[in-house]
Amino acid sequence: MTRWASALLALVLAAPAQAQMKARPPEPEGYRMEAFRAPVPASLKGATVIDTARAFELWKAKSAVFVDALPHAPKPEGLPKNAVWREQPRFDIPGSVWLPDTGYGALSEATQRYFEKGLEKATGADKKKPLVFYCLTDCWMSWNAAKRAQTLGYANVSWYPEGTDGWAAAKHQLEERRPEPRE
Repeated sequence: MTRWASALLALVLAAPAQAQMKARPPEPEGYRMEAFRAPVPASLKGATVIDTARAFELWKAKSAVFVDALPHAPKPEGLPKNAVWREQPRFDIPGSVWLPDTGYGALSEATQRYFEKGLEKATGADKKKPLVFYCLTDCWMSWNAAKRAQTLGYANVSWYPEGTDGWAAAKHQLEERRPEPRE
């Protein structure tokens, strides 16, 4: 094989890996503030990034609390009284805690307290309890929520970027979930 052909072959073989690396944005210093359904980084400083196989192992062993950060669409304001409103169901990893709207870049005081109390309840106030944050593939909500949990002092945070999309693709069971109530 000529030197030219070898170089061309190396370039062709490296192209998919380079394209995938380019598709992943770098971690921002703070929280992602907009465009939450977009490619996510490959890492989250201070957290463990897990794939579907590892998420399933943790779930099967019941060794972590799974926290869904996907937003919840509220009933539209001003909807006529006779209008039919059907809430879109959320199918989730069994046994998860759904803390919707906690993955935005900036939270209201009420949502911040909701997040803090939700994690406290889910972990029994044990900040060393393993947590797995997720939502959907290419969803910054779980990245932001996992980062936020770390700032609250949770020491064993994992981020599952494939979320329920990866879980369902692996043919793992999902169950309908309602959000944790707000007090």
